[in-house]
Amino acid sequence: MTDELDTPAARALDPADGGDAPLVVDTSDVARRLEAILLIVEEPQSLVSLAAAVGAPVPAVRQAIESLVDDYDGRTGGPTRGFELREVGGGWRLYVREEFDDLVSEFVGGQAPSRLSQAALETLAVIAYKQPVTRSQVASIRAVNVDSVVRTLLARGLITELFADAETGAINYGTTDALLTHLGINSLDELPHISPLLDDGTNGFEEVAR
Repeated sequence: MTDELDTPAARALDPADGGDAPLVVDTSDVARRLEAILLIVEEPQSLVSLAAAVGAPVPAVRQAIESLVDDYDGRTGGPTRGFELREVGGGWRLYVREEFDDLVSEFVGGQAPSRLSQAALETLAVIAYKQPVTRSQVASIRAVNVDSVVRTLLARGLITELFADAETGAINYGTTDALLTHLGINSLDELPHISPLLDDGTNGFEEVAR
């Protein structure tokens, strides 16, 4: 058993560990707390992180996750939900079901303002030049929180989730063809060189060739 499971509560819940008596945990309460956390997280969360967030042993969280997956997928007698709980890059996060991607994109796009804010434009520029790039890397370059701005850019279809980091689970973002269309260019190679636009020519863009 790994260190992350090596707690009295975890050992009591794990039959393989030989606990004298199982620890009774209300998994329905754990599931409700997990839902509250999963509704607001931006990146996939590991079982250990979720266990720390809801104050429950890892085995109880694992069981609650399984029950939520079954519930959302309609395997417990209820309807299949329009969203799903999916494991990505070693972590768990809520996602819209694939068949509703277009529906949600149309709705969110119709609600979005026609013009991007200055903050959104600056964040979009960082992603365009640094992609693939994580949210935390963008925040480090801009020195501000970019969570809401990234959500806006995703909703507008200007950026997309490329992949999750195998070690950290952090989502890497990149731009879409829609951005090229809006800019009137055929590829990112046509973007202007960034160095002349920066005070010292670096500031987080050291590895950018353009």
